[in-house]
Amino acid sequence: MTDNPRTKRSAGSLGATLTITTITAALAFTTVAGPALADPPADVGIRGDSIGAVYSPAHPGPAVNTTGTLPDGATWMIEKPADWNGTLLLFSHGMVAPGEDNPAVDSFDPITGKYLLDHGFALAGSSYATTGFAMKEALADQADVIRIFRQQVATPTTTIAWGASLGGAVTARLLELHPELVDGGMPMCGVVAGGVGLMDSYLDTLFALKTLIAPDTQLVNLGDTLFDQIGALQGAIEVAQGTPEGRARIALAASIGDFPGWAHADNPRPAPGDIDTQQAAQFEHMMELAFFGLALGADIEAKSGGNPATNVGVDYANLLNRSNGRAEVQALYQRDGLNLKRDLKSLAKADRIAANLDARANLAHISSFTGKIADPVLTLHTAGDQLAVVEQESAYAATIKHAGRDNLLRQAYTERAFHCAFTPAEIFSGLTALEYRVRTGSWKGVADAKSLQAAALALGPDLNVHVEDDPTQPIPTDPKFTKLQPGPFPRPFDDAQLYAPRN
Repeated sequence: MTDNPRTKRSAGSLGATLTITTITAALAFTTVAGPALADPPADVGIRGDSIGAVYSPAHPGPAVNTTGTLPDGATWMIEKPADWNGTLLLFSHGMVAPGEDNPAVDSFDPITGKYLLDHGFALAGSSYATTGFAMKEALADQADVIRIFRQQVATPTTTIAWGASLGGAVTARLLELHPELVDGGMPMCGVVAGGVGLMDSYLDTLFALKTLIAPDTQLVNLGDTLFDQIGALQGAIEVAQGTPEGRARIALAASIGDFPGWAHADNPRPAPGDIDTQQAAQFEHMMELAFFGLALGADIEAKSGGNPATNVGVDYANLLNRSNGRAEVQALYQRDGLNLKRDLKSLAKADRIAANLDARANLAHISSFTGKIADPVLTLHTAGDQLAVVEQESAYAATIKHAGRDNLLRQAYTERAFHCAFTPAEIFSGLTALEYRVRTGSWKGVADAKSLQAAALALGPDLNVHVEDDPTQPIPTDPKFTKLQPGPFPRPFDDAQLYAPRN
């Protein structure tokens, strides 16, 4: 256990705000230019007697604002306020599209970063040496940034890793690989079912789309045909959306992967019987997945040495029965006089896609989890995440429990759609709850939904905002912590003994 202004990019997302026209839009970050904050309150009363542990300047000294470059080419940045409280927060960002600018990032967004610095936290992070699914590089680079902080700045009293999307997976894996460097972690909207689980689940939904509405589409080993296949699949989805049968099939494919019938962070969850709104949301998600899923798959294939995903032996009727979208799909088929059994039979008979086992092993070695953690973890996830579905948390919890470390894990959820759509208040509440657990050894009264909600509300309107489409217009947003028990992840990676990560 253990001279560069903060970037104006939001570093939270696996794919961030997506369009359907360019690969860079599919993988790029949303730019956030937050409003100027009012002076932070001296004491917002979040943790009662523990508040002093969060705000006391335990290590006063000169402010530090510095950058550098690692031997592998990754850049890093460190910011330490003069009234440092002794805690270092290491931020791991999400993916950056190949070919896009890849600066070092040390916070989820500028609003959160400024507030953390104003309250005495030191911030650090790197760019990672490569773009795309840079899990391997991120783990090495982020560990090096902590070492640099210790060598060039000071030894922290507490070091907390936090990150979003791919960075959530990086955070969770750092806890397993480097307990000597970190004291706790907060993965947000993380790929915590692991890379193999993610790609298997994406393949299931893409396979259903191919089988039912786009039979000529190729899903793996795309090479130079990537953009052609994306265009063909998106075109087929658009055509299908124009007919009752096509809409039902889109909902079926989405539900097989537990993609939510809920879109946009400022929309309430659709009522259970509002199947048309649910299906319209899933249409959006499938257009997104046709782009992002194929583009991500191509990037991972290049890094892993082949296609790592398989659906050999998968029972799609069983996946639908376990899905949160089952009732919606059944209602759509029944209302429009369609034959669900026939479509499930078509999926059952369709030729399967086998993985390249070496590629599968390579991806598993860098992005699956053992659950063998020594320090506390608090995960955050939006209930309606359309890229890293909330059921990923069930897979992660099962892994931690299997390792006998479930006393170290708490999982928090917000009742909101969209990938990584957290407010700065929700993030800050989670971080201070985790820091309290690190310092006291107790989760009591800090990590449940009621406590986190009260903490976020107390932070006021400047921190209760989010950005979805227009980065210059933060949207006032009430905190939405909620009790939630996600269902099972559709395709948990169950070959852990064969492909266990190398420590």
